[in-house]
Amino acid sequence: MAFVVEEKDGRVLALPSAELGKADFSETAMKILHSLAKKPSYPKEMAAQLRMHEQKVYYHVHNLEKQGIIRVLRKEERGGTLAKIYVLTKPSFFLKFRDFEKTEKIPKTANKFLEPFIAEGVFNAKIVVGSPDPHGPERARSRDASYAIDLALFLGTFLNKSEPSVVLDTELHEVKENLIIIGGPVINRITRAVNDKLPVRFDAKKNIYSSLTKKTYRSDECGIIVKADNPFNRKSKLLLIAGKRFSGTRAAVLALLKRFDEIQKKNAHVVLGLDSDYDGVVDDVRILE
Repeated sequence: MAFVVEEKDGRVLALPSAELGKADFSETAMKILHSLAKKPSYPKEMAAQLRMHEQKVYYHVHNLEKQGIIRVLRKEERGGTLAKIYVLTKPSFFLKFRDFEKTEKIPKTANKFLEPFIAEGVFNAKIVVGSPDPHGPERARSRDASYAIDLALFLGTFLNKSEPSVVLDTELHEVKENLIIIGGPVINRITRAVNDKLPVRFDAKKNIYSSLTKKTYRSDECGIIVKADNPFNRKSKLLLIAGKRFSGTRAAVLALLKRFDEIQKKNAHVVLGLDSDYDGVVDDVRILE
């Protein structure tokens, strides 16, 4: 199933969607579709509402039905005749100008790693991203909001209905629930608060240190993915996705999205972002541990 996605007021909104083949909508056809988006209807009723000739509406309804954009929902007796009540086949549609590209398939066993952040198809956590305004001891600005969108879309593949909830670190006051934290300690105060309790963490120089392997990683392109108990409430969990710098956080998010089948096997990872096409942007990732 395809979805049309929109970011609005810090939330990610989605509608089920279908691809259009060759479609050339006239102004009349668009008015009919907007009318059906509000409620199911039949041609005579739509003609009256839209102040159009009934035969003209019938013509466009027939074409839209033929294209699979609308369908007959039911038949009802109206004014002594049997009227076809039409409805949109999907609440939204899209046009594709190139073929879809292969992406990593998400295994169903991944649900275990995402518990308790997702429970029975319902989102049960807060995604915490650093504020874009200057804050913290270093008065840093976060650029990680786009990663929250990518992550929310990824998590949405496991959800039945509810939407991931995204909040800025400066606005989060209840820290005892399940938390998915994006960004390092410089730009996210929640990361700074939990950092010392994690098996893979940031040291005083903001390098990544793994207590599991006793290794230190100094590259700006290094990131971490750590699932652990929430130190503020041992009954809750946290998932930290962060890097030494912006590129490291990007690498960690990419690892979660592209290498999830490997990431879900352990609760702590160090990853390295790679620039495979030499354009200065991290576009691939290697798992270091």
